[in-house]
Amino acid sequence: MSNIALDALKQEIEGPVLAQESMKNHTTWKVGGNAEILVLPKDKKDITRAIMIANKYLQDYLVIGNGSNVLVKDNGIKGIVIKLGNSLSHVKLEGKAISAEAGVSLPKLARKACDYGFKGMEFAVGIPASLGGALLMNAGAHGYQIGELVERVEVIDREGKIKHLNKNQLKFSYRQSNLCDMVVTEATFLLEKGDKGLIKTKMEEMLRKRKASQPLNFPNAGSVFKNPEGDYAGRLIEALGLKGMTIGGAEISSKHANFITNTGGATAKDILSLINLVKERVLKEFEIELELEVMVLGED
Repeated sequence: MSNIALDALKQEIEGPVLAQESMKNHTTWKVGGNAEILVLPKDKKDITRAIMIANKYLQDYLVIGNGSNVLVKDNGIKGIVIKLGNSLSHVKLEGKAISAEAGVSLPKLARKACDYGFKGMEFAVGIPASLGGALLMNAGAHGYQIGELVERVEVIDREGKIKHLNKNQLKFSYRQSNLCDMVVTEATFLLEKGDKGLIKTKMEEMLRKRKASQPLNFPNAGSVFKNPEGDYAGRLIEALGLKGMTIGGAEISSKHANFITNTGGATAKDILSLINLVKERVLKEFEIELELEVMVLGED
């Protein structure tokens, strides 16, 4: 990374610009090496400026949300990492719709929808993701997916230009979307009115189920593998007797086999070793090739 690019970012960006920042502090797995430069944009203008500077100085860049669905390798990430966080987390009511910025957490969005008296967002209350990342991978739970509710999305393209995509321009499928080459900055949802009490009760029930079935006591990144068609990754992994298996500080959760937890001092290499072991065993025993739900970022 050229010092000129770093200086330009520090000069032009209002939010913090950090050099050699440990990604352990910015991912829910609490592993990974340093980002060469981490930008924490104050607003959408900062995102645009960061992209323009990256393009000007021919620097690679990538955008993450709250780091709940990524595994950063131990040698870190070259170039610029733009992390959308609390400064981009406003939610507002617009007539019969709710608009939210990309840094808002899904639990906050679900609770805001409840406060406004809208139903349909309850499933999101237990998903520890930011909205931007959730839209990128079409996050879901309990048979629901975030993409089903989207009315329109505001994005910034690779050239730093703001664009608006309406519902018929968006493509969502199981754990993927057509938003991968863009930075989601805001989304609008059209929801139905409902009874606040019933909405709240439904959210509480979903949180109870999550607490009962998922390992919330150790750092993790949620489901590691996508469910293969007609089956569940967790069931396949459990059937192989791999629950509780450890490599270094990483463990295939004994509570939910599709979770890998950092029990203390895990490295990205430990987690990747377990991922590869699971993939090899499932392929050998069931002839099913598991696909990752998490994104692996950084240098080997």
